[in-house]
Amino acid sequence: MQLEHRWLSNWPEKVPKSLEYPQISFGEILRKSATESPDKVAVCYYGTRMTFRELDFLADRFGAALQSLGIEKDDRVAIYLPNIPQFIISYYGTLRIGGVVVACSPLYKERELGHILTDSGAKILVAWDKLHEYAQSVRDKTQLLQVVTTNIRDYLPSVLAFFSPLNGVESYPCPGAKDMKKLLTGYQGKPKPVDIEPKQDLALLQYTGGTTGTPKGAMLTHYNLAVNAVQFATWLYLRPGKEVHLSVLPLYHIYGMTAAMNTPIYTRCTMILIPDPRDIETILRSIDKYRPTIFCGVPATYVALINRPDIQAHDLRSIRACISGAASLPIEVQRRFEELSGGRLVEGYGLTEASPVTHVNPLDDPRRNRPGSIGMPISDTESRIVDSDSGEFELPPEEAGELVVRGPQVMAGYWNNPEESKLALRGGWLYTGDIAIMDRDGYFRIIDRKKDMINVSGLKVWPREVEEVLYEHPAVKEAAVIGISDTESGETVKAFVVPREGYQARVTAEDLVKFCKEKIAPYKVPKIIEFRDDFPRTPIGKILRRELRTQAR
Repeated sequence: MQLEHRWLSNWPEKVPKSLEYPQISFGEILRKSATESPDKVAVCYYGTRMTFRELDFLADRFGAALQSLGIEKDDRVAIYLPNIPQFIISYYGTLRIGGVVVACSPLYKERELGHILTDSGAKILVAWDKLHEYAQSVRDKTQLLQVVTTNIRDYLPSVLAFFSPLNGVESYPCPGAKDMKKLLTGYQGKPKPVDIEPKQDLALLQYTGGTTGTPKGAMLTHYNLAVNAVQFATWLYLRPGKEVHLSVLPLYHIYGMTAAMNTPIYTRCTMILIPDPRDIETILRSIDKYRPTIFCGVPATYVALINRPDIQAHDLRSIRACISGAASLPIEVQRRFEELSGGRLVEGYGLTEASPVTHVNPLDDPRRNRPGSIGMPISDTESRIVDSDSGEFELPPEEAGELVVRGPQVMAGYWNNPEESKLALRGGWLYTGDIAIMDRDGYFRIIDRKKDMINVSGLKVWPREVEEVLYEHPAVKEAAVIGISDTESGETVKAFVVPREGYQARVTAEDLVKFCKEKIAPYKVPKIIEFRDDFPRTPIGKILRRELRTQAR
């Protein structure tokens, strides 16, 4: 058996190793679902329920409105919105006319937004009205033809706000911008048809820092997005038309876009749309009310839930399956959440350049799950470990090197960046920049980012290994480990710790150092431990080690 195929001996029984994928415009995925299940609820949003028929209707209107504003095939349309229904409408309306979506985090300020709009050459920006100030401040420095604004109020209390001016819902246009509600009510029927080649035409420019930290636009085709939605749905055994997804992940992030939006739409399932993944109160109320079956998230969300003092007052047992991504899932967090829900929480892995999912632990049999690992490559996906210095020489099991992957979900390259594209895509393989190990059974375990490795007197220390030890201590709620400069050893280990409630005054740095000394080699033990109330995070809750490194200087 080839080394990269060792995982086949543990392959989940009901998941095909190879799948068939729809070769159509990804905008037509919504139309297909609306045709098959027109009256099925597609989105629940603070009491508003929108069917697939209504969502499809609004996507058509938005596509027609874009064409009226001069948008043609391959033009970029930037979406600068939180998790609100207008994000979904803008996204599918853009894809339907052959436009290319550029998703922008609503946490971006003028500098970040301006870079992405300039680099992508976006012609339209769809912005939340609260962010209109930033949109207008960068407009004259970009190729934008128009800014379209919208607000949350247009969807409260009824989706019919778009269909009737008589329901009392007002519009709040911003100076110098088009109002999305007026655009949608002003255009009837379907947009002009556009020929789209799914494997060639871009659907999405998704910006990522990659290994260099400089934002680059990963070019994802219609086919890339369709492939990953099908792969993900198949791995989770999603039942078409029957699942309820708790869509907490930000839709503007590639993980949320695939797991919390595209996959439910492909499988004709309901999304419970929640704007803020940190709003644990709303998450718990939604679980109580809607009884979701699928809950994809990040470790920080699961950590916050299991540490709620009132968590036993909420019934999580409707949840059948959860995939944790974007950061390593502590084993103790996985165990505790599965106890509370009775469902399965497994770790997966992906990256923007792969749409994003490439690896997941099996869900069919607990014996196939390997806590602490990212599982195995999903259908039609291959993976191997190569020498991290040369990028060549496939390494045998249990040896650490760079993780590389290939499959039909992998990007076409970086937008206007051939040099970075050549570094990332070599010989048909995507070089991830992550250091990993494949065990003898074909399960992969991420050790860390290449750039996060700590060099202590020539000895390698991977932050995740130290963090896992800290998580075993009952006083530790969250932990993050970095390397800091040291005159004697070059670098030394520093840990940041958020204590559990009730332990703030009871645990000391000396306690944790002593605990670590009993578990790991002396050079891996943190020399410095700093207690904090929280960590700097990405929009989806991933701890920002680079910010911690900056603060530690």
